[in-house]
Amino acid sequence: MGIRVDWRSSCSLTGTVLKWLAVPLAVPLVLAVFDGDDPLAFVAAIVATIVVGVALEGLSDERDLGQREAFLMVALTWFGVAAVGSIPFALVGLGAPSASAFSTSVGGLVNAVFESTSGLTTTGATVMSGWDFENQSRAILLWRQLIQWLGGLGILIVAIGLLSNLMVGGAQLMETETQTRNVRKLRPHLDETARLIWGLYVGLTALAAGTFYALHLLGAAPNMDLFNAVSHALTSVATAGFSPEGESVGAFEPIVQWAVMPFMILGATNFVLLYYVTQGDLRQPLESEEFRFYVGVLVSLSALIAIILWIDPATDGTLEQTIRHGLFNVVSLVTTTGYASTDFGLWPSGATYLLFFSMFIGGMAGSTTCSIKSLRWLVTLKAFRRNLFTSIHPEAVRPLRLGNTVVDEETIRDIYAYVLLAIVIFFLLTVFVVVDAARASTAVTEFEAIGASASIFLNIGPAFGQFGPMDNYAGFPTTTRTVMIVMMWIGRIEIIPVLVLLTPAFWKS
Repeated sequence: MGIRVDWRSSCSLTGTVLKWLAVPLAVPLVLAVFDGDDPLAFVAAIVATIVVGVALEGLSDERDLGQREAFLMVALTWFGVAAVGSIPFALVGLGAPSASAFSTSVGGLVNAVFESTSGLTTTGATVMSGWDFENQSRAILLWRQLIQWLGGLGILIVAIGLLSNLMVGGAQLMETETQTRNVRKLRPHLDETARLIWGLYVGLTALAAGTFYALHLLGAAPNMDLFNAVSHALTSVATAGFSPEGESVGAFEPIVQWAVMPFMILGATNFVLLYYVTQGDLRQPLESEEFRFYVGVLVSLSALIAIILWIDPATDGTLEQTIRHGLFNVVSLVTTTGYASTDFGLWPSGATYLLFFSMFIGGMAGSTTCSIKSLRWLVTLKAFRRNLFTSIHPEAVRPLRLGNTVVDEETIRDIYAYVLLAIVIFFLLTVFVVVDAARASTAVTEFEAIGASASIFLNIGPAFGQFGPMDNYAGFPTTTRTVMIVMMWIGRIEIIPVLVLLTPAFWKS
């Protein structure tokens, strides 16, 4: 039996996305020319993405995707953009060692792909050291920020906005990417919906940049210049975590950290709810059980960590500092942004364990966030509570509801399976990290391995110990970093599209 998937159509549409990647690549190219830096790395990337994109686009004229083709395009697009995005990093790392500080940490192909994949998947894990940040060109640093912004809301939504003739296939793509089943309700035509959500994303990013730069103009944040304002706006709204500063947001004044928090929270909020808010309908967020659960988790974990920090005799700081650091880092990890206001690896064990726990939660479905997501945990907890009730009352029929909507049993089973699968994959990755570190005689503690595995697979960024928020992942063996590239990719596209591709039935039945 032959292949039953129209792979040519999937590759063709992937090529269209790659072709348009030349547009964002032109932004750091212009900055490199303006700053007097060598623009060759970006020229090469632009040429490569256009050539490869046009070649793939010519494979098929078909533009209507079925479910299988949509799954294939999801996987190919994330992989293809990450590969092209690594070209500037790889080329800057080539040549004489003195040519660039970046060559000391991202000179190898694995490191270049690691940095690009971490950016696109909004993981925020880096192999750059603090010294590299100070000596790297603004163009390369801006590309790190831009590729995270592109991956934040989902490059597939950009694709749908460009490819308005995707019809039903486009709806499948958007719902596969956003995990939101009501995208058709916002506008009669899907391309209008994609552009509307994309407009919200751009507007929120512009608002963040304006807010951060205003603090600089007012004299409240001297080092938050225009470059830093734009750079942090790109990755705070994208809940991504890269920063041009080696100390992350901790390099700025406290007022900047307070200003960044709302944008991380909004970036991890369902964009459908944000749309209703822009239309003056404030009831939608208040009536959303998922939103209330999401905010409740942020408040509860922040309060617990602040209390632990406050009562710990070894932790110094005023009440404002305690509240700010507790709230900021909980928001950063729950929303999977990965910024840090301080080195939380130095906190007492109770606080670090709670931060580790917060990695598994995630923001809302239909947002820029990663991890397991609040919606799945909410359904899981409701289903567990229902199971306890039916154990006592076996004759009872008790449907599970989110608001006024009944969640069907198939969806509940799918969520159970996803949560279990995510935990199993995290456990297996942890085992591999420990074993590979021992093989390479690399000193990695068990908690460092556990934290790094969760951070990589759940697309968060910083971990603990030598891989904490003020450090990097360059200390892992090359084999570990290679596996981590795959895990970031799998985690960002939410496991299922990859596993589906590995089943023979997907291709032949």
